Amino acid sequence: MKKLIQNLDLTLLLIVAILLAFGLVVLWSATAGSVGKAQGDPLLYVKRQSVWVLVGIALMIAICSVDYNVLGHYYRLIYAGTLAGLVLVLVFGRSVSGTQGWFRVGSVGIQPAEFAKIGVIITLAKHLDKKDGLDQLTDLISPFVHVGIPMLLILKQPDFGTAMVFIGILFGMLFMAGADHRHLLATAGAGMALFSAAVFLSVRGIVPILAPHQISRILVFFDPYSDRTGAGWNVIQSMIAIGSGGLFGKGLLRGTQAQLNFLPAHHTDFIFSVVGEELGFMGSFILLVLYVLLLWRGLKIMVLAKDDYGANLAAGVVSMLLFHLVINIGMTLGVMPVTGIPLPFISYGGSSLLTNMAGIGLLFNVYMRRRKIMFK
Repeated sequence: MKKLIQNLDLTLLLIVAILLAFGLVVLWSATAGSVGKAQGDPLLYVKRQSVWVLVGIALMIAICSVDYNVLGHYYRLIYAGTLAGLVLVLVFGRSVSGTQGWFRVGSVGIQPAEFAKIGVIITLAKHLDKKDGLDQLTDLISPFVHVGIPMLLILKQPDFGTAMVFIGILFGMLFMAGADHRHLLATAGAGMALFSAAVFLSVRGIVPILAPHQISRILVFFDPYSDRTGAGWNVIQSMIAIGSGGLFGKGLLRGTQAQLNFLPAHHTDFIFSVVGEELGFMGSFILLVLYVLLLWRGLKIMVLAKDDYGANLAAGVVSMLLFHLVINIGMTLGVMPVTGIPLPFISYGGSSLLTNMAGIGLLFNVYMRRRKIMFK
């Protein structure tokens, strides 16, 4: 174990530590004078998130301590457990904001769909490692089925945003594993065509494939002001917040859109808007630089992995984080549809934070075992 600790990626550790601290500071500013104060404790959300940070660190350490090849050995059991959690939440879970995707244990909410991301990364990495090749279009069928089953269960909740993350993980891992990019592009094009057809049929009222709130989100993506007091409200307020931040921002606790509750979900899905308003372009730029460094370290770990399975694991974590970043930040800027996808390490939420920390644990695991360690 001492040999492994000596091989710890200190650069990655520093980046994650800064992101966690950054997240707690922004969360304090986003909640102290608004939702936290309304519940009688300005530090309520920071205290809760701090507990999740500690639990996340413990989870990260636990994942680091087990050789990732041992995890791969039990990939069938992990996959079965992932599916079981998604089925059970449909039967016994609680509905939050129209999505039946939560288990409630006292005051704590657990979202199995978040943890399913790690389960799919671990199992798909092993699935790809066991395949003879990805040269033919038919070679993509089994990976698509592997990811499609949990994805359909999540769509059943329904949680469209989280389900889309699995598509990002799938395509990212397939690309990094060497699948023909022409096949991936063709598949993605076919998927977009089917989705466009579903939107058209739903909007026209021919076949109600999509739910009304999903149709509204798609329509306001093209024109937020078409429903400025309804589905477009969040996007409009988010763009106002970010645009008003200027170069250096209004300062912590001074952002009007968040502090006066004009911007809904400003401590969860739209927390990047708080960064833009209160810390300005420079604060947002620093946060983006941290994310770029995080992704760079993840890619470097993928390259340094001693085997294909380790490289697949790293590719899965990087794909997950990248998809979250693109969709969440794009959503706050009005260039992506509104989905309930949190900003990694910054948005409030225990399940999301634990999932991200588990992903970091996998990256550390692969890096620490990137070469055969000789014990004397």
